[in-house]
Amino acid sequence: MIQNNIKENLENPRELERLYRLDKRAFETAFQQILPEIENHLLAEFWRIRLSEERDKDLFSRIKRYDIFALLVSAAMAALLIKLPALFGFDPDATYFLQRNAIWTAFFGLSLYTILSLRRFNIRKLIFTGVAFLIPVVYMNLLPILPFSHTINLAYVHLPLLMWAIFGMVYMDWDFTSKTKRIEFIKYNGELAVLGAIILIAGGALTGITIGLFEVIDIKIENFYMNYIVMVGLVAAPILTAFIVRFFPNISSKVPPIIARIFSPLVLITLVVYLVAMAVSGKNPYQDRDFLIIFNLLLVGVMALIVFSASEAASGSKQRFNELTLFLLSAITLIVNLVVLSAIVYRLGEYGFTPNRTAVLGSNLLIFIHLAWIMVDLFKVNFRKAGIKKVENTIAIYLPVYAVWTIMVIFIFPIIFGWWVI
Repeated sequence: MIQNNIKENLENPRELERLYRLDKRAFETAFQQILPEIENHLLAEFWRIRLSEERDKDLFSRIKRYDIFALLVSAAMAALLIKLPALFGFDPDATYFLQRNAIWTAFFGLSLYTILSLRRFNIRKLIFTGVAFLIPVVYMNLLPILPFSHTINLAYVHLPLLMWAIFGMVYMDWDFTSKTKRIEFIKYNGELAVLGAIILIAGGALTGITIGLFEVIDIKIENFYMNYIVMVGLVAAPILTAFIVRFFPNISSKVPPIIARIFSPLVLITLVVYLVAMAVSGKNPYQDRDFLIIFNLLLVGVMALIVFSASEAASGSKQRFNELTLFLLSAITLIVNLVVLSAIVYRLGEYGFTPNRTAVLGSNLLIFIHLAWIMVDLFKVNFRKAGIKKVENTIAIYLPVYAVWTIMVIFIFPIIFGWWVI
C-alpha cells in the first residue's frame, strides 16, 4: 500500500522521489490521506509544499489528449446505449427499457472509463469484465414484462447493487483478496457521490433555466431536452465525475471527510429524537407497512454513513470525538435494526413468506450482523485502545457478503418463488 511505503521511507528522499514518479496521482492522493499522521516530519512538510506548488502551477497540465479521448469515448458509448430505443424505433416504455438498462448503462460507462483511463488492457480481465456485464443485461432483458411481479421488481431494485459490485471489481482490477483495495473503493465512491451530487444539482439548475428561457420565447423544448440532453447527461455524469476525481484529487478528496464528520453527530441526534418521538406518538412498524419501509430506508442510509465515516476516520489521525460518535451511532442504529427485524418477523408470522418479506428479512439480518461486528470493533477502539484500522478491516471483509445476497435475490428468487404476483 502506497501510504505505508511513504511512511516507511520518510528518511529516504530518493525512494520517495521514485514512488512519486511511478504514479504521481496515487502518490499525491496517498500523501494527502496520511498527512495528519506525518505533518510534524520535516520531509513531509517539503512534500506538502512541493505537491501544492505542482498543483498551482497548472491544474490542467496532467490532462493529456488520451485522457480526453477516454472521457469522450466512454460518455459516447453510454449515450449510445441509453438511446438504443430511439435508434431502432421501439417504445422504451412498452419494453421497460430504462428500468432494465439505465443503471447497467451508467455503470458500464463508468467501468469503461476506468479501464481506458488506467490503460488496463489485460485480455483475461477484459473477458471477465465483458462476461460480468453481459450476463445481467441479457438476463434482465429476458425477464417477462410483469409490472406487479414481486420477484421481477426485486431484481430491478437490486440491480444497482450488482452493478456497483461489478464496477468495484473493475476498479480493483479483479483483485478479490485485497482488503486495502476494497476500502480504497469505498472512499472513491464517497468522492464520486459528493462530487456527483454537486454536478447533478448544477445540471438540474441548468435544465430549469434552459427550459424556462425557451418558454419565454414560446418554444417548447421539454420533450427533446429531457429525452436527449437530460437522459444522456444522467448516464454520462458519473463518467465526468470520475474524470474530475482522477485529475483533481485535491478538490474531491477533502469534502467527503468533512461531510462525514459533520453528518455523523447530526444523524445520531436525529435518530435519538426520532426513536423518542416514535415511542411518544404510538406509531410502530408492526402494523404500519409504510412505516416499516421508511424504517428500512433509514437503516440502510445510516448504515452506509457509518461504513463510509469509519473508512474515512481510518485514513486520518485519531480523533476521539469522531470515534465515540460512530460507536454511539452504530449502537443506536443497531436498536433500530432490532425494531425492524422484530417487525418483519411479526409480519411473517401474521401474513406468511413472500419474495418482498424474504428479501427484507435477509438484507436486515446481513446488516444486523455487520453492524454488530462494527459496533464491537468501535467499542474496542474507544475503550480498549484498539486501532480504527480494525473497523476498516471489518468493513472490507464483509462487502462480498452483500454481493452474494444481491446475486441470490436477482437470480435465485425467481426460481424459488416464480413470477410472484399479488
